[in-house]
Amino acid sequence: MNCLIFDIETIPDVDSGRRVYEINDAIADSDVAEIMFTKRREQSGEEFLALPFHRVVAISAVLRSGDQFNVWSLGTLDSDEKEIIKRFYDGIERFSPTLVSWNGSGFDLPVLHYRSMIHGISASRYWDTGEHDREFKWNNYLNRYHSRHTDLMDILAAYQQRAVTKLDIMATLLGFPGKMGMSGASVWDYYKSGKLKEIRDYCETDVLNTYLVYLRWRLIAGKLTESQFNDECDVVRSFLADQTQKHFKEFLKTWQTP
Repeated sequence: MNCLIFDIETIPDVDSGRRVYEINDAIADSDVAEIMFTKRREQSGEEFLALPFHRVVAISAVLRSGDQFNVWSLGTLDSDEKEIIKRFYDGIERFSPTLVSWNGSGFDLPVLHYRSMIHGISASRYWDTGEHDREFKWNNYLNRYHSRHTDLMDILAAYQQRAVTKLDIMATLLGFPGKMGMSGASVWDYYKSGKLKEIRDYCETDVLNTYLVYLRWRLIAGKLTESQFNDECDVVRSFLADQTQKHFKEFLKTWQTP
């Protein structure tokens, strides 16, 4: 198994908001964001911004390849959006992993498409549909029914929007930790408070939940035996037990608590 489970966290791109809505540079970022939310409510009835207006502040990943298992956030606390996104696509360019996400088709990947356009980030392997590698004609990252990207939310809902559920609910139902004191809706407030590390930590627990749900799906799809599923869960537990970071310790404790 060679797969990369990923998740992104975003905030309002106030620079784009200023440009599109012709907002004066003297207006504070927090006030620009409120204007953007208001404009969005007027357009759609909800505050959730159109995808091009989402600025990526974290991409976290689980890598499972051979005997290797790791969880981390791309870049550092000082990395800008362009560097973070470039690192994501560079990993695909180098390793061509199977991508796994929860709602990656509906949110994460389209956001990354728009933001890579803004920054001019090249990702030929990701965008290949057979022009450079014939194998990618039949199995690429972009086709909904190909397996190089597995969107668990879409698959479990049988591609029916009315049937989708949240990762937190699915993970909790399966006995995994789910959300632990934070949600995507609070990322902007955390960011304004200078808590980027906490955002990255939260994103890392999200990809851990996604990976564990992915393992359970592989079990019911006949891709893992029950023994193999349990072994893979033990790999995750062993990794977490060796970590010193607080969010990993809390994840393991919550997972093991009946």
